[in-house]
Amino acid sequence: MSIHPLPPPKEPTGLGRLPVARWFLLIGALAGVIFVAGVVVVMVMSARTAELNPEPAVASQLDRLIVALTVLFTLLLGCAVGLAVIVRYAVLKPIDQLTEQVRAVAGGDFDRDLHVDRPSELAELSSHIDSMRARILSAWRLATDQTEELRRSNGELEQFAYVASHDLQEPLRKVASFTQMLDQRYGSQLDERARQYMHYAVDGAKRMQLLINDLLDFSRVGRVTGEKGVTESGAALDRALDNISATIEDSGATVTRDDLPRVKGNELQLTQLFQNLVENAVKFRSEEPPRIHIGVRRDGDMWEFSCSDNGIGVEPKYADRIFLIFQRLHPRDVYPGTGIGLALCRKIVEYHGGQLWLDGETDGQGSTFRWTLPAAGDER
Repeated sequence: MSIHPLPPPKEPTGLGRLPVARWFLLIGALAGVIFVAGVVVVMVMSARTAELNPEPAVASQLDRLIVALTVLFTLLLGCAVGLAVIVRYAVLKPIDQLTEQVRAVAGGDFDRDLHVDRPSELAELSSHIDSMRARILSAWRLATDQTEELRRSNGELEQFAYVASHDLQEPLRKVASFTQMLDQRYGSQLDERARQYMHYAVDGAKRMQLLINDLLDFSRVGRVTGEKGVTESGAALDRALDNISATIEDSGATVTRDDLPRVKGNELQLTQLFQNLVENAVKFRSEEPPRIHIGVRRDGDMWEFSCSDNGIGVEPKYADRIFLIFQRLHPRDVYPGTGIGLALCRKIVEYHGGQLWLDGETDGQGSTFRWTLPAAGDER
């Protein structure tokens, strides 16, 4: 199988930049120099002692000492050679093998087994690493299968969205239109209860159309017209206010705003975001004329926006529930709608890499929604 290779390892620092084999060579070379120096010193001292013409007994003892030192140096040399061989074949070579195997895995060969036989510590380490590799590979394959299944499911959902936008809405339009035609042509011949039934049929068809449209908008976020670029958030707000100008005028609402910045986002979706939030503030108004303010402040690499109103507000215990799809806090006959608006707003903001939340520290009447969007630059 082919997987993207891992990023290159970090460069070692300090003494770690020198490989272990180099350390052994340096220490071995230093030990060799000390050994040769010791042999030379013993030979020089022995020669100088012989020049002094010592007594036979002293000379005999010196000869024995030289033999003992020779044997000792020979044993030390043999131990050094044996230690070098052991280090080379029992430590350095297995480390090289394990390094080569790990490098192959890091290069993309994730099916490569990791195993060395010696020493026991490296064998145990390689076993743990190979077990971790196998678990990661198994999880990756499972995630790949799930991704393919999700891609197939998304394709089916897109097909369903097409059917919902065309095949499902057409019968609803016919139900609504023909029911209205029946009311116009035969309304005078029907009693009050029959006309009420016809009103229910028309209202149900219209609400179903609205629900389908809202679901389509929710499913399109990030899929259709989802390209992001430098966008004037002030222009997006202007378009949103223009779309709901009739609603604002009928309610007597006043909308004020700060100097809005440029952000990285999708112009159409940001317009929809502002439109839903302002429309939501107008819908849930109090007895006073709605007053809505769109504010903004810089927060690092993000802009933090806010939409404040003087409406009926939201209790803090419902701060999370209001963002769930189809969740309503009020009866439909009091405040109409499908219960998708705020869920759609949160999905738009999260698609842009930000967050949307209800400000629970708002003082007085009304509510304040805050959300973040990535900044496009320092210019406003």
